[in-house]
Order: sequence, then structure tokens, then C-alpha cells
Amino acid sequence: MSQANHDMTFEAAFYRKKFLLSIIIPIIFLSVMWLTKIVEVLFDIDLSRGGIYPLTVRGLPGIIFSPFIHSDFDHLFNNSLPLFFLATALFYFYSEVALKVFSWTYFITGLLVWLAGRDAWHIGASGLVYGLASFLFFSGIIRRYFRLIALSLLIVFLYGSMVWGIFPGIYKNVSWESHMLGFFSGAVLSIWFRKEGPQEPVYEWMSEDEAAEEDE
Repeated sequence: MSQANHDMTFEAAFYRKKFLLSIIIPIIFLSVMWLTKIVEVLFDIDLSRGGIYPLTVRGLPGIIFSPFIHSDFDHLFNNSLPLFFLATALFYFYSEVALKVFSWTYFITGLLVWLAGRDAWHIGASGLVYGLASFLFFSGIIRRYFRLIALSLLIVFLYGSMVWGIFPGIYKNVSWESHMLGFFSGAVLSIWFRKEGPQEPVYEWMSEDEAAEEDE
């Protein structure tokens, strides 16, 4: 086997392993979401009171539990696909900070909904979905790295229509506050973590040019 073929095989194995590692947490998270709904149906119980009810003590646990609770299987399915894609993209492209970004998006979105949401039970993972989409979009633009900008453009292509979900009255029976505050959380975190994780590569010729400018 030539050195070139050996290098290609090694590189392919590296990216395959990286992808498999990137889907572990998304799959675990989705499994808990689906298991929660299955248990709810099998035992004929209503877990919606485990969601977020703003500015009440009884609604506080929902900051942790609400993303796992969904009104029906359609609601669950509609959140599952984008969550899997966005979370996998986060852990693949931003592996160094992915867990921190995922955790902070999860917590900040829930806390803001508890503080600012309307008087209702807020359930579902859509706030997290909006937060991840927002982070991936703005982070790619801020870092000015062509691979991440390409990911930002892909997010716009696939989920650009989601932006309407942050406005009240557009969709019925949805927590637009979760969407809006998740979107806000992701944008803030993209700025907060802008110096951590993948950065635009500095090529050798760029370094030489900068050194020449300093000598002048």
C-alpha cells in the first residue's frame, strides 16, 4: 500500500470515529425523549405538568425536564430530526466546546422561559433546537472560517423558515417564547465562546506577510 493510500485510509478512519463519537450524546438524549413519551402512553399518564410554568416553584423542575416531554408523537418527531442533526453538527464541528455549549443552551433557555414566558406549561425540546441552530449559524459567521460558514449557510437552507417560530401568533399551540429565547441563548453563546473551539486557520504565507509588516 502506498503512503498516499495509507494516509487516506487513516484519515477516513479518523473522521468515521469522530462522527461516531459525535452522535453518542444526541442519541442518548433522543432515546430519553422517546422513552419518556412511550412510558407516558403505556401507563396512560400526563407528564405535561413536568414542564416549565413561569415564575412558580412548581415550574422550576421543568427547566431540567421539559425538553424530554412532548404533547404527542408528532410533536416529538418534529423535534427529533432537527435536534439530532444540529446536535451532531455541534459535537462534530465544535467538539472542544460542544458539551459546554449544549449544556448552557439547555439551561439558559429553560431559565429564561421560566423568567419570561407567559402563564402556561411550556414543554418540548424546540427551545434547544432553536438554540443550537442559532449558535451554529452565528458562530460560523463570527469565526469567519469557510468550513463553519458553509455550515451556517446549510443551517439557513435547512432551517431558515424556523425564524418565523420566534414571533407570537404565527403558529398555534406552540411556545414561541421557547423558540425566541432559545434563539437568543444560542446567539449569546456564539459570542461568548467565539475564542474557543475551531478557528480560522493561519497559513504560513499569512504569517510571513504579518512578520514582514512588523519589520517595516
